[in-house]
Parts: sequence; C-alpha cells; structure tokens
Amino acid sequence: MIRLASVLYSIIGTSLAGSAVIAVLVMGYDTLSPILMAAAVGALVAAPISFMVAYKITHLTAPRST
Repeated sequence: MIRLASVLYSIIGTSLAGSAVIAVLVMGYDTLSPILMAAAVGALVAAPISFMVAYKITHLTAPRST
C-alpha cells in the first residue's frame, strides 16, 4: 500500500500545493513567505489524504471470498 500511496502523493501533493498557492495569490499575498507556506501546507495535507485514498483503493479492489 505504501507504493500506491507514494504514487498517489505525487499527484495529490502537487494538486493541493498548487491550489493552495493559487488561493494565496488570489487573496493578494504575493511575497515569497506566504507562497512557500501555502505550498508546504498543501504538501503536508496531501500525505494523510494519499494514505486514505490508497487504503480505500486497496480495500475496494481486494478479492472477496465467496
């Protein structure tokens, strides 16, 4: 599951970090510090989300015994 989560993180992390940076820029904060903090927060929030998505994928696609 860790391999799936790391692949998902590469997609989810960039999406959340980019969205956070765009949100900060729209709010008018155009200096380096808020932009870097928004990117870091987006990257940190993406880690547990990636694990949750990987968990759901592995459990929904697991073979079921009948």
